[in-house]
Amino acid sequence: MNGGEKGQASDPDRVGLGSPEEPSRSLISRWLSKADRYASRPLTAVLVIGAAVIWIAISVAAGFPSRWEIVFQSVVAAVTLAIVFVIQHTQARYQRATQRKLDEILLTMSETDNSLLALEHAPDEELRATGHRHRQVRQDTVRDR
Repeated sequence: MNGGEKGQASDPDRVGLGSPEEPSRSLISRWLSKADRYASRPLTAVLVIGAAVIWIAISVAAGFPSRWEIVFQSVVAAVTLAIVFVIQHTQARYQRATQRKLDEILLTMSETDNSLLALEHAPDEELRATGHRHRQVRQDTVRDR
């Protein structure tokens, strides 16, 4: 078993090296990742801007009907809310993957403090204390130079 395979079977949160459409992920997770990829493309921005310009041109030509404006505002609000959830999902997934990679690095280093592996689950006081301790180590290192 090489380093890349270590612990994969026992850790369901571990991210595999497969594509985002990897079957082990839930359907909604794959769909949200795909939506994020499409939403982040430059062509999507151009299409959205083009649609807004066309909507404004049609609204000007029609005399800005209030019903159309309400529909437009409702659609924009719904799309914005949906995109917030898409972004939140993909950011959280990338953060979990990054955390697993950092944990793996800490596990391979012999001189590390293994209590740092679960720091994201620690109480706020412990997190602050660790931050103060590391800030002091950095300051001491700068002074020693």
